[in-house]
Amino acid sequence: MDTVSRRTFLKHSSKAAALTAFGGLIRPAARAQSPNERPNVALIGCGGRGRFIIRVMVEEGKANCAALCDLSDQRLEQCWKFISEVQPAQPRLEKDFRKVLDAKDVDAVIIATPDRWHAPLTVMACQAGKDVYVEKPHSHNIWESGKMVEAAKKYNRIVQVGTQNRSKEYNLAAREYLRSGKLGKIGLVKVFNLKSGNAFKLGDPGEQPEGFDWDKWLGPAPFRPFHEQIPFHGGWHQYWDFCGGDMCDDGIHQTDLALMLMGDPGLPKSVRSVGGRFVHRGDDSEVPDVQVANWEFDSFVMTFELSGYPKYMVKSSDALRRKTLVPDWKQNSTRVEIYGSERLMIVGRHGGGFVVEESGSRIVEKMLGEAGDFEHYKNFLDCLKSRKQPNADISIAHASNVIAHMGNIAHRLGNTAMRYDAATGRFDNDKANAMIRPEYRKGYEIPDKV
Repeated sequence: MDTVSRRTFLKHSSKAAALTAFGGLIRPAARAQSPNERPNVALIGCGGRGRFIIRVMVEEGKANCAALCDLSDQRLEQCWKFISEVQPAQPRLEKDFRKVLDAKDVDAVIIATPDRWHAPLTVMACQAGKDVYVEKPHSHNIWESGKMVEAAKKYNRIVQVGTQNRSKEYNLAAREYLRSGKLGKIGLVKVFNLKSGNAFKLGDPGEQPEGFDWDKWLGPAPFRPFHEQIPFHGGWHQYWDFCGGDMCDDGIHQTDLALMLMGDPGLPKSVRSVGGRFVHRGDDSEVPDVQVANWEFDSFVMTFELSGYPKYMVKSSDALRRKTLVPDWKQNSTRVEIYGSERLMIVGRHGGGFVVEESGSRIVEKMLGEAGDFEHYKNFLDCLKSRKQPNADISIAHASNVIAHMGNIAHRLGNTAMRYDAATGRFDNDKANAMIRPEYRKGYEIPDKV
């Protein structure tokens, strides 16, 4: 997508009772106004990813940004400055998300906070009559993903998850090729998230900015002392309290794409995982820099390989994402390989399209392609009007979310193997079952009845 917005971004790099459970009563808003040609959208979480999404929705999707919401005054101002180039009218700048959810002039919200807030905000937005675009991973654990599915259905809301591969033409074409049967019988799907990375050190805690509410930023996570590295420099990605490691943060794009290509087969019967902090051992991170997981489905096995250290592995370059180039697959961090009995298919996540090979590496089919951000945002905005199910509807994305958490649970319990019963949503391991629904800090709970 060779757009001004992308170039500029890269350059600048009961309902009341339920709502009370999240730390404060929100008066249920009247049903959001019917979206017109310029639906009113609000952004909650004004970091880099959120800024990019709202900018593209405004500039290319023809949405109107009605409000920006963040606990940081600096990020609010930075976000407004970024989108002011494409929207003359300044949106309201809010620090309390409840004001956004209560606003009658907001049709939909974009949730681009750290992972721990994705599910609570999505559930509350549905209860408040708002449609939702929520960044991946859409939940921080298995249980709350199910609550999000329930809330979207109960309140008849559009909830699109930010796994944008589901909206890109070349991925849809790859899925159709698999459906044709030309690959033959498929028994193995390999997913890669082999990225570079450095050791992580917290360093000096710094001073908490005036007016920044650290307690609310923590939300459902256990309390810990303020450290500027965590909320302001991406340090939250290194701790289980806030995220699911790179399996959830980035790898979920590829696992979700793999499941889509395989026809969304549902949930697996078992999971195995090994990994740890091998190359950067002794630093301040909790999440693995090497992780290998696999899942057994009814008709195939899917493997996942993660790294966070080799310098020669690269995610698709910006040029590759925007232009029709074929990647160097061996050093492409984020690819999917599908092994049929007759042919091999390799699909790129960040553009690059796909290739199909026979014996002797002979290419028999290929399709070039770009990354699919805008198409995904457009699909969401179109669904606000049509009320049709979006491409990455929360009910579809639930499966890739669950398998990512399954892989992490198996790793965190000592690199083990477990059976999983999709019908009951339970493992054959009591400790694993206890991790399906972790504890929430008082005042930030998601209620059983959403």
